[in-house]
Amino acid sequence: MATRAEYIKQPSTTKRMILMIVGVLLLIGIIILIKFLMIRQMMAAFSKPPPPAVVTTATAQYQPWQPALSAVGTLRAVQGADLALDVSGLVTAVNLKSGDDVKKGQVLLQLRDSEDVAQLQQLQAAAALAKVTFERARQQLAVQAISKADYDNAAADYKAKQAAVAQQEVNVDKKQLRAPFAGRAGIITVNPGAYLNAGTTIVTVQQMDPLYVDFYVPQRELSRLHPDQKVALSLDAFGKREFDGEVTAINPKVDNDTRNVLVEATVPNKDGTLTPGMFANVSVDVGGQTRYLTLPQTAIVYNPYGETVYVVMTEREFEKVQAEEAAKNGNSTDAGASKSDGKTQDKSQTPPPDTLVVRQTFVTTGQTRGDQVAVLSGISEGTQVVTSGQLKLKNGAPIKVDNQFKPSNNPNPTPQED
Repeated sequence: MATRAEYIKQPSTTKRMILMIVGVLLLIGIIILIKFLMIRQMMAAFSKPPPPAVVTTATAQYQPWQPALSAVGTLRAVQGADLALDVSGLVTAVNLKSGDDVKKGQVLLQLRDSEDVAQLQQLQAAAALAKVTFERARQQLAVQAISKADYDNAAADYKAKQAAVAQQEVNVDKKQLRAPFAGRAGIITVNPGAYLNAGTTIVTVQQMDPLYVDFYVPQRELSRLHPDQKVALSLDAFGKREFDGEVTAINPKVDNDTRNVLVEATVPNKDGTLTPGMFANVSVDVGGQTRYLTLPQTAIVYNPYGETVYVVMTEREFEKVQAEEAAKNGNSTDAGASKSDGKTQDKSQTPPPDTLVVRQTFVTTGQTRGDQVAVLSGISEGTQVVTSGQLKLKNGAPIKVDNQFKPSNNPNPTPQED
């Protein structure tokens, strides 16, 4: 049995409970302190201004601008045909090589025609005899030696013999393939000794100079088109070289499905560089040359409420513009204390006066050409605007300009191949 002294030395239940409660409270306090420090650290991180966004820029400049319509066209020969014979036969001669220039009426290929020629000679002899008989009958009729009926029979027989000769001459001509016009022959694979069926394509002949180019334009552009307008062609096969031509015809009917109209232009091809069937980028000059303030198309931000650009300026200039706008609108609030989001900004976070920032400005755009767009209003010449990186920006956001790699600003871009 425990003595009284031992009983007194043992801690009581109440004391143990108090120590436990104190330990729990101390642990809770430590946790709260850690959370408080974490929250304050996060708030401090959020309160720091974000790093400047890296963007590319370009300067708005006036440039000469020739209004033009652009389209994709197809080159077509003024005269071109795939030649074939309408009779069958054995080839006896091929009078051209692949790629030869041929003249109108030149015999390109000959089929065996010995039987037809012999029959033609026979018919020519019969016609010559009929002519002699007819001349004799005419003389006899003059002296009333024969009746008018005999004379008419002689005349009819002579005409029949002439018609038979003409028909046989056609049959002989059918055994020859002639060039219907001057041009360049294509690849021919027929050799002497081959048998050809009627209608078999033998060779193509294309007139190479000049060439037509056919292209479509929307019906809304019809009022700007007329014959004799200048046309410029560019083809991927010839790099930056351009070929000049002019509009020669406009189709009087608009396509019911596409609401486009077919336009025909004529392009000289004296050196034979161009080939029928090639695709070409067509540009038609419409109207006189003018001057427009231009920017790269990537500088324009398209929104439901309008088109905008981000103008580059210093923080000092930005605050001045904000103050002028506030005064114009009768707003007495300190313009420098707010940005586009309407929230009061901590003065300690305001960038230095020489820091580059952006200001969103509404613009009105016009025509486009290549990588460029015409700006009709909203900014002036010499204004520096952002051309890439706009998704990270807002009004008054600081930026860092890096133009090492920036969007193209070419009025006549060409496809680039690696």
